[in-house]
Amino acid sequence: MPRRIFKRYMPHPDSIREHKSLRFLGTLIHDPNLWHLNRHSVSRAMLVGLFSAFMPIPMQMLLATGLAIPLRANLPISVGLVWLTNPITMPPVFYCTYKVGSWVLDTPPMPLPSELSMAWISERIATLWQPILVGSLITGVVLGIIGYFATMLFWRWWVRHNWRKRQERRRNAEL
Repeated sequence: MPRRIFKRYMPHPDSIREHKSLRFLGTLIHDPNLWHLNRHSVSRAMLVGLFSAFMPIPMQMLLATGLAIPLRANLPISVGLVWLTNPITMPPVFYCTYKVGSWVLDTPPMPLPSELSMAWISERIATLWQPILVGSLITGVVLGIIGYFATMLFWRWWVRHNWRKRQERRRNAEL
């Protein structure tokens, strides 16, 4: 079952509840639904984590936590998925979201300079932020929804697959 796959890599809920940096959340993180590994909580976590990963903001993990708690999504998976956009993957991801935003806003995308630098970005941030934000929102929502439904479908397939294998073993044992 997918539950075993996730449990192998997840920290124990007690260790997270008592972590110093999460004490400000108080009793909010004591909700057992934030720690359950079932089809619904993991699917919601995919939605929250993928959406948060594509937001061009600092501290995306706080956004994922803030969305996971009211949606009762699995908290460790929601926060862990944010690391899809890490310092190595951020430039190509946000370039793609910029292209999507430019296409949606019908503005011509700016050509990249031969040497991309922070100075170039800071000079053009006034014209870059709108396409990046729009593209990030669209990409985050679309990929979050795809992740939600893909997880739901995969979980159902996995359960059916294992159910059929058990039935076959029982039939073979009876023979």
